[in-house]
Parts: sequence; C-alpha cells; structure tokens
Amino acid sequence: MEVTIRKITKDDKLEVINMMREFYSSPAVFTNGSEEIFSSNLFACINNSPYLDGYVFIENDKIVGYGMIAKSFSTEFGKPCYWIEDIYIKKEFRGKKIGKTFFDFVFSEYKNGIFRLEVEKENENAVKLYESCGFTYLPYLEMKK
Repeated sequence: MEVTIRKITKDDKLEVINMMREFYSSPAVFTNGSEEIFSSNLFACINNSPYLDGYVFIENDKIVGYGMIAKSFSTEFGKPCYWIEDIYIKKEFRGKKIGKTFFDFVFSEYKNGIFRLEVEKENENAVKLYESCGFTYLPYLEMKK
C-alpha cells in the first residue's frame, strides 16, 4: 500500500490526540506530555504557526500515524534547524517503511537546513531507522530549563 502525507487539519484532531496520548505514554518518550500540551501542539499545527508543522500519514484513507516538525535557526550551523519532534506510527502499521517515507518527505520539503531529533537509546527500531536516514549521534548532552 502507498502512504500519503498531508498537513494535519482540524478534522484530524481527535485521532491525532489519541495517537499523542499513546506516544507520550510509551517508553519512546522521556516525558508524559499532557492534554494541555497536546491541544497546544495541535492548535499550532492547524493554525499555521511559524514554529510547528504537523502531518498525518494516510494509508487506504485511514490515518496510520503522524509527525511534527519544529522550526528554528541554528547559529551553530548557520542555517535553519528542523527538529523532528514526533514520529508515531500505529503498531499494526510499523515495519512498512512509513517512517522512511516520512523522512524522505521531510528532506524534500525542508531544504538547506540541519535536521535534529531526540531518541531514547532503548528505542532500538527508531535508532535503526534514524541511522538508515543518515542521522548520527552528537557528542554532547542537551539541557533544558
């Protein structure tokens, strides 16, 4: 089956929030998120925020996953920085190269930038996917406040 990728719309809200709940409660994510965060993220995606784009993955007219891209500028690299914030694919659709399709889409849509993402070491399947898409480890820790 062929997967198509399109921007998230308001009609996708409930399904995407349900996927976000599952994603953020899984071992793939360090924090648990919250309903407030999920709603804020979707509001930004649906209302054309300059900082966040959201996409759904469609197979046979069904949403099978979603991804979000946060946009900033990297002074370290002197170019736009695109953070691949969320990639979630429903369990029954994993292993079908949907993640690779999303990365191909992202690399073609967001040009002349640096791509970054975070991954839990234990999420071995995701690490393999990211490495196969050209991602490498950075030699420093990231911090937040």
